[in-house]
Amino acid sequence: MTQTAPTPARVAGGAAHGAPKRRDLPAWPVASILAFYPIWWALGLGVLIFALMAVPMLFLLIRRRAAGRPLRLPPGFAWWAIFLAAVVISIGALGADPAGTVAEHATSRLPAVGYKAIMYASLTVLLVYAGNLTEAELPKRRLVRLLGWLFVVTVLGGLLGMVAGTFEFTSPVEWLLPSGVRNKGFVQSLVHPYAAQIMDIVGEGQPRPAAPWGYTNTWGNNFCLLVGWLIVAAWRFGTGKARFWAVVCLAVSIVPAVVSLNRGLWIGIGVLAVYVAARYVLAGKLWILGAVAVAGALLAVTLVATPLGDVVGARMDNGKSNGVRSFLVERALDGFTGSPVIGYGGTRNTLGGRNSITVGESAGCERCGNFTVGGNGQLWQLLYAHGAVGTAGYLGFFAYGLWRFRRDRSAIGVAGSAAIVSSFSAMLWYNSLVTPLAFTVLAFALLWRNSSEGDTTT
Repeated sequence: MTQTAPTPARVAGGAAHGAPKRRDLPAWPVASILAFYPIWWALGLGVLIFALMAVPMLFLLIRRRAAGRPLRLPPGFAWWAIFLAAVVISIGALGADPAGTVAEHATSRLPAVGYKAIMYASLTVLLVYAGNLTEAELPKRRLVRLLGWLFVVTVLGGLLGMVAGTFEFTSPVEWLLPSGVRNKGFVQSLVHPYAAQIMDIVGEGQPRPAAPWGYTNTWGNNFCLLVGWLIVAAWRFGTGKARFWAVVCLAVSIVPAVVSLNRGLWIGIGVLAVYVAARYVLAGKLWILGAVAVAGALLAVTLVATPLGDVVGARMDNGKSNGVRSFLVERALDGFTGSPVIGYGGTRNTLGGRNSITVGESAGCERCGNFTVGGNGQLWQLLYAHGAVGTAGYLGFFAYGLWRFRRDRSAIGVAGSAAIVSSFSAMLWYNSLVTPLAFTVLAFALLWRNSSEGDTTT
């Protein structure tokens, strides 16, 4: 009896029944967040898209693991696990009312704390998913270009905030919410798109760019986190035309960066310049010193020859937020000593203002009191909300990443580590959730993938 050779279809079928299928990770969950973020913002999804996309990402990771393919965790993940555990455990202290804060029931604080916990979990999924993508599934150059694209979006949002500071609209998601829900300030910050925050820092009704990131401080934080990726995308992976438009974008970006009156952004750019210059000098590439000198000279000429210099001078002469920031740092440190291990699970509002407990927020003076302890910087929020354990886990993870990938001299390596360094400097005055932390974990994922794939010298 002659044995018939199996047909290709039968071989494929046998493989399907006898062995697990190969499960590749699709790029669309990550790519669609970044490529279409302006659309998500306009729809009213904004930062919520990270939590929504975490669902299919988690499903795809589990499916891949079930198919027998290995699932890698980022280097130093034990530190991040400690941080996540501290976030959960510290919820048990939500009912505590530290001295000098407004007394509330734990249940009234739970929605905001639950939101933050969900976002931390969602960005953890993003980190693991982006780090497990292969070059065939999502090339690093494509991810870099997507991050560079978001810097362009940031600049365009800044220009929109300058020329149309009062621009806002009701998003589709906002329309779908009950009026009692959508009118709450916290919900408005999530689903209501607007171009700028109107503040009276150097003059009455001064618009400060915020689109599409929700807050001016977040806009400035993301500006620093994303600018390096535009440069890498243009000079490492782009053409001459791409480099020309990158130069145009960088030149134009000076205007909204100055008009934003965002001192933290200005400091962040300085930190980036110093760090990148130091990395290149240590690698023997002394030309970077000339490049930084030329860029600095051009910036100085721009400030002197245009009204932008007057804007900077006016901002430096008006430090209205300095006293409030100092007051909140003191309150955060005082609170930390009261619960140093696990913190209080979340932020608290102060009784009154910095001069008197009888001065509070009102319709006529929204910024007179009831300030948020832990709302003026990621570091202070970590210490106050999650104690020494949570702070050590959070800082330990990113610090370990900087140390682990310190020998990566590639363009991605320098830009990725510079983004993490920028996040460390920004945590003194900016909070990280949601988009700044998302871009920080994506920088970590690029460093991780670079190391795994051996692309650390080009």
